[in-house]
Amino acid sequence: MPAGCQYGEMTTHADPRRRGFGPSLRGQVEPFYVMKVWAAAAARAERGEPVYNLAAGQPSTPAPKPVLAAAHAALDEHILGYTEALGIMPLRRAIAGHYRDRYGLTVDAANVVVTTGSSGGFVLAFLAAFEPGARVGLVRPGYPAYRNTLAALGCMVVDIPCGPETRFQPTIPMIEGLGLDGLIVASPANPTGTMLSGPELAGIATWCAGREVRLVSDEIYHGITYVTEGATTGRPESAWSTDRSGIVVNSFSKYFSMTGWRIGWMLVPDDLVDTVDALAGNVAICPPAPAQYAAIAAFDAYAECDGHVHRYADNRRMLIDGLHGLGFTRLAPADGAFYIYADVSHLTDDSERLCWDLLQTAGVATAPGRDFDPVLGHKYLRMSFAGSSQTLDGALTALQRYLG
Repeated sequence: MPAGCQYGEMTTHADPRRRGFGPSLRGQVEPFYVMKVWAAAAARAERGEPVYNLAAGQPSTPAPKPVLAAAHAALDEHILGYTEALGIMPLRRAIAGHYRDRYGLTVDAANVVVTTGSSGGFVLAFLAAFEPGARVGLVRPGYPAYRNTLAALGCMVVDIPCGPETRFQPTIPMIEGLGLDGLIVASPANPTGTMLSGPELAGIATWCAGREVRLVSDEIYHGITYVTEGATTGRPESAWSTDRSGIVVNSFSKYFSMTGWRIGWMLVPDDLVDTVDALAGNVAICPPAPAQYAAIAAFDAYAECDGHVHRYADNRRMLIDGLHGLGFTRLAPADGAFYIYADVSHLTDDSERLCWDLLQTAGVATAPGRDFDPVLGHKYLRMSFAGSSQTLDGALTALQRYLG
């Protein structure tokens, strides 16, 4: 601040670092490349050309029937104005009940924060927990929005390269000595679908708590898991089963098929609740009111949502078997979520170019590995099996023709 200039006063002195108009340095992050693929696939479909979309990271099913009914009721019965910044209390209580019923955990609704999707949750979590310059550990490959949002907020991303030898998940020896202020884990993970076992996640949560490393546990694919060789079985554990100094992020998007509703939640430790409350009111005022009222009914739809998971399991087998038959033999295990992360280095050293060629030549839309791994992503493609079996069958047939 210039000498003599009090807080809040205007000054006409130009910042010598500025050179005319232009984007901020913090805004110069990598785009989410799969969104470009998605747009190109939609344009191809509008032209009437065949498209087999394996790029979409979302269910192809509508929101559960109870949610749709509750949404209609909300439109008829509520004014749908602003709500509390942390979300309406009936929804927060329902989410706490979800942890009681599905995890056997007692969670106080006061620690539940409703968010504008998990994306809004990550922004609030990072703002509340990390100072600019904080060293935050991030698994590579991993979801690109973690990296890009942290970078935009001035945090230092510390890569934790993970490969098949650890099922693309971190271990305690891998994170020791990194001088971390925070750590993000995802189980099941995007793009690999791999999971940490209950004891592995508990060990990491305990390690973080003992060293005052703020853990952020991405659990948005909970509910979508499979029995796979070498992996855990049954439902994954929540990080809050072990320690509650970290933050849990979850969402109605994946298991509950509510991506476009933009509604998620966080479990926030006591020391961050007031901070998150203040940030939430400033960032978005509140999450979308119609989605909040509708989402209460999602917890009446477990049977319907589990039916989708059975379909994903069939699709998973179809895609893995089909890819093996086409020579794609190096695939991440896909313990959960609905993705196959495939090593395509036997075909190319530029998976982004392959991605576009597949779309333009064969009509098969995939996600380039560059999104998830800026170092080794040129060797990988991500393929989603959340769509219909007809889409998968068409994609595999088109891939076979493409490969000759």
